[in-house]
Amino acid sequence: MKRNTKLLAVLGVSTAAAMILSYLETLIPMNFAVPGVKIGLANLVTLFLLIKIDWKSAAAVTAVRVLLSSLLFGSFTSLAYSLAGAVLSLAVMGLLKKTERFTALGISIAGAVSHNAGQVIMAVILLSTKEIAYWLPVLIVTGTVTGLAVGAVGALLVKKIDLKL
Repeated sequence: MKRNTKLLAVLGVSTAAAMILSYLETLIPMNFAVPGVKIGLANLVTLFLLIKIDWKSAAAVTAVRVLLSSLLFGSFTSLAYSLAGAVLSLAVMGLLKKTERFTALGISIAGAVSHNAGQVIMAVILLSTKEIAYWLPVLIVTGTVTGLAVGAVGALLVKKIDLKL
């Protein structure tokens, strides 16, 4: 029972932290060739939970964060894009984590790139045009750079924060 209470508290604080990071990210202007490029600050929380606790915890907090962020700061369309990116990203990161061959940095980069790929797939579906896939090379580069930055900070957090559940 004690572990469940601690876990619930950690997940609640993690959700709040992810929401704050999502909001802060809306304040950072990112003017690239492709609209909607973001750093992915909230993915710090996802990465941390994935490595320190488990995939289910990371998925639960991510789902709540995506839903609430879209309701508060976005729209139905942003929910569709965010959800598609989050689902693919979580699947890829979970699989890489399970192999135990990847560091937080590698998991983060793969997560960022797959998040962008998920969003492009959703755009192709919603807009009924495959030409949007031409953005993928730019999104792979930006995903790699942002995934590297988030992964570096995430690796530091994983190393420095000791969870006793």
